Amino acid sequence: MSMFKIFNVAGSAVSAQSQRLNVVASNLANADTVAGPDRAAYKARQVVFTTTPMGEVGTAGVTVSQVTEDNSPGRRVLDPKHPQADADGYVTYSNVNTVEEMVNMISASRSYQNNIEVMNTAKSLLMKTLQMGQGG
Repeated sequence: MSMFKIFNVAGSAVSAQSQRLNVVASNLANADTVAGPDRAAYKARQVVFTTTPMGEVGTAGVTVSQVTEDNSPGRRVLDPKHPQADADGYVTYSNVNTVEEMVNMISASRSYQNNIEVMNTAKSLLMKTLQMGQGG
């Protein structure tokens, strides 16, 4: 495998984790939203990763194949005075679990950092390889 393929593989992971972070940010931004006039509350979203061959045998990267919605019911809170309360006095909030989203955010952030570190290490190795031929 060429040393340059490392950048393609790590770059695909960085791109995928970036998309994951965007989905986490969207979920966290809508964590405390209530159902609108259509009575549909925001549903948490999750990314699904897929292994993608990168040309040579044994080389694979990762891509986001789809973004799925969590169809679990939203949190219902009894608040008859709320303007969005239904006929029974319940307000439906989004089904975003902020603890899970924080774990997803930390995991995506660490994976992103690790792949950047892989690219920095590969760059350093390439630079040292170029310097091998130079007398010093």
